[in-house]
Amino acid sequence: MVSIYDTDAIEALRIRNAVQPHRIKLFRNALFKNALGRAGALAELPEDARGEFARNIDFQVLEFTERHDSEIDGASKLVFKTTDGHLIESVVLRPATGRTSLCISSQVGCACSCSFCATGKMGFTRNLTADEILDQVTQASRIVKPEGRSIRNVVFMGMGEPLLNLEPLFQSLDFLRAAPFFNYAGSRLMVSTVGIPHAMERFSEKHPDVQLALSLHSARQEVREKLMPQARKYTLDMLRESLLETSRHGKVMIEYLMLSGVNDGDEDFQALVNYLRDIPAHINIIPFNEYAGCNLRGTPQLERKAFADRLKAAGFDTTLRYSLGADIAAACGQLVQHKKGI
Repeated sequence: MVSIYDTDAIEALRIRNAVQPHRIKLFRNALFKNALGRAGALAELPEDARGEFARNIDFQVLEFTERHDSEIDGASKLVFKTTDGHLIESVVLRPATGRTSLCISSQVGCACSCSFCATGKMGFTRNLTADEILDQVTQASRIVKPEGRSIRNVVFMGMGEPLLNLEPLFQSLDFLRAAPFFNYAGSRLMVSTVGIPHAMERFSEKHPDVQLALSLHSARQEVREKLMPQARKYTLDMLRESLLETSRHGKVMIEYLMLSGVNDGDEDFQALVNYLRDIPAHINIIPFNEYAGCNLRGTPQLERKAFADRLKAAGFDTTLRYSLGADIAAACGQLVQHKKGI
């Protein structure tokens, strides 16, 4: 069987069955844009071709195994199993704005081992394929459709470091943006990274209009190294050069997770202001989501707001963010699966 995301194989199947191109367009629209699923997509094909398509196409790459819904804010954690039995997570976010977003994973586990992130404690198992990345979007779109919703934004902020899985990332972004498939504008897609300088530059060249979000979390080298082991290899000086390069295509999103007594003092504020000077950036101030076994504590909300207000006064576009899905361990930094699916 061929994957529904294998465009060459689907085209060969179309030709072999003498299906007109406009019927394939309807088939793809039903599946990717309208989230109608296998039956709805097959219904758009000529009746005499449906059986052949049904027998030869694998419409689902991942197995949907669990769903956990927040009782506080409407977030949903979706757990999928890969064909080799690994579990990954995606999160549907339903903020008060009504614009439904999906946070997806790019790897099984993560090799970056950031001290504030539960996923890093899993270690790294393997990269996800482009098909496995895309199938999270396809299945989540079907899940929210009965609510009268559609996935408006897709963010690569789930399990894994996307820029350490670069080619599948590029392939999935190409598919998400392509008019015959999901047809997402670049502005509706975001990729988050701990900061891999050469990959950041490749990313901005390949997808200049897709938002890049850098998890900075400290502009002091010694502090950042304690929080993020990757900082020992990719220093702040190296990252700044890449930020200057990538910002030629527009503002860079800077994620700043505030940790009590770690990166929320006057020295931290001044270092951040100095570091981002002359770089067009939008700073997101993020609360810390605690997880079992971590001794870090988040900066209280009033102090986060005061920090954000100082950044605004210094001339930076700044947003004070809040978490969704914390009660179901679906917030940023909480995604983790300790076992291989059976």
